[in-house]
Amino acid sequence: MGALSPAGVVQLATSAAAMTIFAFFVLLVAITRRRKARRAMAFSVMSSFTEKDASPSLVTDGDGGVTSMNAAARARFDSQAGLSLAGLLRDTFANPGGITYRLKLTADAEGSAREDIVTRKGQIRLAVHVMGPDAYLWRIEAIPDEATSKGHEEPGLAMLMVGRTGAILFMNDGARALIGHRAKTLDRVFPAGLPAPGDVALLSTQTGTLRCAVSDIDGGAGRRALYLLPVEQPEPPDAPVDTWAAFERLPVPLVLVTPEGMVQGCNRSATALVGESMAKGAHLSSFMEGLGRPIADWLAETIAGRAVQHSEFLRLKRADKEMFVQVTLNRVTENGVASVIAVLTDATELKTLEAQFVQSQKMQAIGQLAGGIAHDFNNLLTAISGHCDLLLLRHDHGDADYGDLVQINQNANRAAALVGQLLAFSRKQTLRPEMLDMRDTLSDLTHLLNRLVGEKVTLTLSHDPMLQAIRADKRQLEQVLMNLVVNARDAMPDGGEIRIETECVTLNEPMTRDRVTVPGGQYVAVRVVDRGIGIAPDKLQKVFEPFFTTKSTGEGTGLGLSTAYGIVKQTGGFIFVDSTEGEGTCFTLLFPVLEGAPLPVERAVALAAPASPSHGDGVILLVEDEAPVRAFASRALRLRGYTVLEADCAESALKTLEDADLNVDLFVTDVVMPGKDGPSWVREALKSRPEVRVVFVSGYAEDRLNNDQASIPNSVFLPKPFSLDQLTETVHKQLH
Repeated sequence: MGALSPAGVVQLATSAAAMTIFAFFVLLVAITRRRKARRAMAFSVMSSFTEKDASPSLVTDGDGGVTSMNAAARARFDSQAGLSLAGLLRDTFANPGGITYRLKLTADAEGSAREDIVTRKGQIRLAVHVMGPDAYLWRIEAIPDEATSKGHEEPGLAMLMVGRTGAILFMNDGARALIGHRAKTLDRVFPAGLPAPGDVALLSTQTGTLRCAVSDIDGGAGRRALYLLPVEQPEPPDAPVDTWAAFERLPVPLVLVTPEGMVQGCNRSATALVGESMAKGAHLSSFMEGLGRPIADWLAETIAGRAVQHSEFLRLKRADKEMFVQVTLNRVTENGVASVIAVLTDATELKTLEAQFVQSQKMQAIGQLAGGIAHDFNNLLTAISGHCDLLLLRHDHGDADYGDLVQINQNANRAAALVGQLLAFSRKQTLRPEMLDMRDTLSDLTHLLNRLVGEKVTLTLSHDPMLQAIRADKRQLEQVLMNLVVNARDAMPDGGEIRIETECVTLNEPMTRDRVTVPGGQYVAVRVVDRGIGIAPDKLQKVFEPFFTTKSTGEGTGLGLSTAYGIVKQTGGFIFVDSTEGEGTCFTLLFPVLEGAPLPVERAVALAAPASPSHGDGVILLVEDEAPVRAFASRALRLRGYTVLEADCAESALKTLEDADLNVDLFVTDVVMPGKDGPSWVREALKSRPEVRVVFVSGYAEDRLNNDQASIPNSVFLPKPFSLDQLTETVHKQLH
């Protein structure tokens, strides 16, 4: 062989180097493709693994871009497809970008991370696991309120983070609950060895050996994330995993239903939620109700894909307690046969809160209605009783019509008392608070209470010797106590003892009871205790509702306790009830202790008729939009010698006052009128006539006027309905 020339040697070396580089490049491409294929296979296994997860799961790249979603995530974020993870979560909670970035950094360092986040609709748990380079698995799980405490946390999908040497670096709560202890190495968990991804392995737990499907995801930096899903029955190596058996241990109640509504299968969570009535072959309608239409129709619409509402709230037919569930239907097909999977969620607390909210709205609406009716009734009663007073002035005791007129007057007063109860319930009555010692108040009331309870019932008082003072309306508080004592008497038809106890109570911290929180502090507690028949538990929460009564027809109006509730709440106190059927009932009133110097007693204006009618002279401008009330008031004032100018609205009154030569000594005006109200036109009139005094009258409570009256000098308030003598006496005092 001849020797190569130097140029040939160089050419041969160059060719060899090129071939080496090419071979290395081909090897690199092959390794890269193999890694991508393995990664794609792992991602495919993970996607199929999470596809049936009831919680939304998403896969993102390192920049937060969403690459895939499971069925729950697609259903939740379908209208926002194409956004980043932060974009999808922007309507769920505040600052999603910052939270997801923080979780991603923690996952990069530790393999996984999670955070519980409070949203407007409740609490959610956002978890992330590193699936591989530039790939992250995110899971959004709704958790109930009680799950915020560790003792009530429901485990999720079991996950182990494993290092290069087989050491278990991290176990989530689901894995701890499944295995029962904190395992250190992988061989302690899988004594028979780790199977291939997607196969079934024997898992060693504290209670024995379980069969689990295993999903192996590359966690980066030599770490692996193993996801475990328990299965029930052993399967041949080439057979697929029994998917329904895999659902058996899931913490989400699931029911497999035929198109006709018959139960084909259910997991343990569903059986625990529904109760003994849940069994194979049972019809859905046998253990739940409240859809408002046949359940079979709803199932048929779901099978056909025509269901508008996939989720409904139904009531379980449980004998031990009342429970509600949210039922979500999903159509599935297995071996060509269509079925429905029903996902059940305990909605008892949600429905209870909803019922409480509806009840509060109903009570508020009734209160507003009662306040409006009371105002109109007060106008009518003012006209009726007022004109009756005018008739009584022209009849003496010997007149044949005198007795009828007295009956009209007395029944008008009874109607006024009923209107007072409506105002008390709606908490819109006029209170006259004063400093009270409950011992003195009960002592003054004892004689009347003894007459109310009768001879078969004994009334016993027990007082705290160190009882402190409170601030309340004595007359209204006496009405509350009389209502409670009368109810206690009626609860003991065969007689017994009623105890009224008073004591000072100190709350070192706020007390929550019956959907209300009592602030900490000192209170005076008043208890009315009887040993009567008691109140049934299902009626106990309704006793303060208006027109609700447990008495026979004609024996009660249903306003007694609602009136007591309104008075106590308007006073700033609290009222609670405890009762046991067959043992008795205890009503507890809590009033804040009055601190500091005693407050001056506020007295109502002209409540008692004078010994003799007051006559006077002067010019009075009477402004009242109700014609019958205006007619009575003008006649009553003219009978006492006053000159009365009438106006049916504020605008008419101001036009009358445009006459500078007109002398007016007193304004008598309604508070609430069409157009300008009483305080508004009075303030305008006082700019040119600052010396004129004012009497405000209204069928509403005085608190509507308090702020305005404070800015108007020389003004007093006279509540409707008022009598002839009350009106003339108030006017006389204002002018003199």
